[in-house]
Amino acid sequence: MEGRPIIVRSSSLLEDSFGAAFSGKYKSLFVPNTGSEEERLSSLMDAIAEVYASTFGPDPIEYRRERGLLDFSEEMGILIQEVVGVKIGHYYMPVFGGVAFSKNEFQWSPRIQREDGMIRIVPGLGTRAVDRVGDDYPILVSPRKPKLQVNTLVSEKIQYSPRYMDVINLKSGAIETVDAIEMFKEYADEFPNLNHIVSIHKDGRLVNSSSLLLNPEESDMIITFSNLFEKSDFLEKMKHILFLLEEKIGTPVDVEFASDGEKLYMLQCRPQSQSRGAERKPIPKKVSQDMKLFFTNKYVTTGQVENIEYLVYVVPEEYGNLETREEMQKIATIINELNNKLPKRKFILMGPGRWGSRGDIKLGVPVKYGDINNTSLLIEIAKEAGDYTPELSFGTHFFQDLVEAEIKYLPLYPDQSKNTFNESLLLHQENQLSHILKAYQNYEHVVRVIKTSDIIPGGSLSVIMDGEVGEALAYFNPPDHWSWRMQKVEEIAETLDPEIYGVESLYLIGSTKEGTAGPASDIDLLVHFKGTEEQKEKLMAWFDKYGKKLDEENKQRTGLKTGGLLDVHIITNEDIKKKDSWATHITSPYMSVKKIQLKKENN
Repeated sequence: MEGRPIIVRSSSLLEDSFGAAFSGKYKSLFVPNTGSEEERLSSLMDAIAEVYASTFGPDPIEYRRERGLLDFSEEMGILIQEVVGVKIGHYYMPVFGGVAFSKNEFQWSPRIQREDGMIRIVPGLGTRAVDRVGDDYPILVSPRKPKLQVNTLVSEKIQYSPRYMDVINLKSGAIETVDAIEMFKEYADEFPNLNHIVSIHKDGRLVNSSSLLLNPEESDMIITFSNLFEKSDFLEKMKHILFLLEEKIGTPVDVEFASDGEKLYMLQCRPQSQSRGAERKPIPKKVSQDMKLFFTNKYVTTGQVENIEYLVYVVPEEYGNLETREEMQKIATIINELNNKLPKRKFILMGPGRWGSRGDIKLGVPVKYGDINNTSLLIEIAKEAGDYTPELSFGTHFFQDLVEAEIKYLPLYPDQSKNTFNESLLLHQENQLSHILKAYQNYEHVVRVIKTSDIIPGGSLSVIMDGEVGEALAYFNPPDHWSWRMQKVEEIAETLDPEIYGVESLYLIGSTKEGTAGPASDIDLLVHFKGTEEQKEKLMAWFDKYGKKLDEENKQRTGLKTGGLLDVHIITNEDIKKKDSWATHITSPYMSVKKIQLKKENN
């Protein structure tokens, strides 16, 4: 293998398991494998050590914490593979590489079904297909529906075509990003099947090139992979491989691949990260214009996020005006701290271009998974005034994290026809940033944190996405006192530890249970208690504190203060035997109570 680059891959016990793919969490490192035997061995050992060390990185630890895997004894193995590719000049690279999925989690056309799958392909190393890059695009194709393209206009195909490729420089031993078209022009005679990769832009059309007619020096070459898709058996092979692997493994799969121009190689296969099936909910028609935050009709998938209490908005123009990389990294730090401070799944993130990109971070906030994992929706805004076009991240490790975590994703094109964005609602409300994070007052012009109740007192934000018609609407809801109280009951059920406080079960009665709660109504709870007097005292103190917290929240949304929003009644087994008046709510055959499932009962 001397002189042939190798890749050192992680292979841990938890990695690639069902429900926890760990995509991109641990390192994979390329080693040029050049120089003396001692130099090559030293580079290999350094790479192995770095892969082992990645076990302790913040992102994989946060990923494990979210899935209850911190106590699992994670052990790291190492896989060493020869890099698929060819030597061209002093570079080494595959002709093309990428990642393929047996299920399509984000359809760009209503005619594409989840079962049609998706391929994400780039020239050179597949790194630019699986990672989020800030300055380039991959080609997306469905192996079962290749004619349903993401970009249909010639201008779009040119604008969103790959321009760069990652290669291994055999002289320096480093991975380099080079201009793909310049590489093709310089090494046209050495590059295998170049006509499979490029089309020729001529007279406003894209013409599939042939090896006989292709003149690299004079042609306006655009990377489309059209001939690979239309005149080779590549898509047919990938379709059968994905079907076979899914059938034999028994779950949808995610496959990395590469080609040396002659053969197609499967490099890795793992269970595909999957979202739960989202039920379709039609876009509401009777929403007044002043209550709409945005409407979009491009690249929409089905899903909903509701009862949003905060909007975090990174103002595209202000972010673009930041002068240093350090300032842009500071915005990522602010997002991280907000992610840990704001209520989980009760806020959305909106910002320019490409969240989580590497490379040119001017095109998007350089967050990682652990910086955004508590949000409910990630929105990427593309304004024509700036260079902030969202790259379709479907299939990147970053996108797979969103899918696994049930975080919705939506690109927003406010300047395109029929799309709207009522930005003034976010720019003219009080910014809560310095109230939540006092140290970042100087960045209030860049990051705006808006409470939905400041826009509509007592209200919340809903985002309804209907993938079947390709439309999404974000709108503000007026106060719903019953729904808000039911949310708070769910929060209590999720927070209360029955073992610590001696709780057998929890029941809801009264106006909240009946759906008739008003702005000042109590939340009436019955607690079937089985603990000690000391536990009872602690339990009532806990409810008292929580009730005052809810009272303060209710005051902010309605202006009314009641002194405590919880009315809690304790019931023991003895009370049930004696048929105490409160206990009869539980024993009544007429079901005057609603049993609340305590989340920690399932742990």
